[in-house]
Amino acid sequence: MKPSRDTKYSKELLSAIGDLGHATNAELLVQLRSVFPEVSATTVHRATARLADRGKVLEAPVSKHGCLRYDSTTTPHDHFICSVCDGIRNINIAADILPMVSSALGGCKITGKLVIYGTCERCLNRKVTV
Repeated sequence: MKPSRDTKYSKELLSAIGDLGHATNAELLVQLRSVFPEVSATTVHRATARLADRGKVLEAPVSKHGCLRYDSTTTPHDHFICSVCDGIRNINIAADILPMVSSALGGCKITGKLVIYGTCERCLNRKVTV
């Protein structure tokens, strides 16, 4: 196992992901540059990859533009993603939903995480149509 590298960048990234909940490397680069103006996109990418490899953050479902997102919650959970604003929230519904899906599929064993898409309350209140 590789020794862990806790650099000033990885510590700040961990804090930023914790504050944001979910974040792309581009969003994290903006956050980090407010503290370390010299930090490069490559450094952010490498540091987030190390944090994910060490289990300090999880990879979340990609953004609608295909950007990898990181998740500060490392316990098992699922996600809701707004189809309008691309906002992402943690949800815990697998225990309720997976038995129904398994039954509908004739008893197949379901593995993996659930990702539910829809329109969030904020976007619904803005009367934005999908």
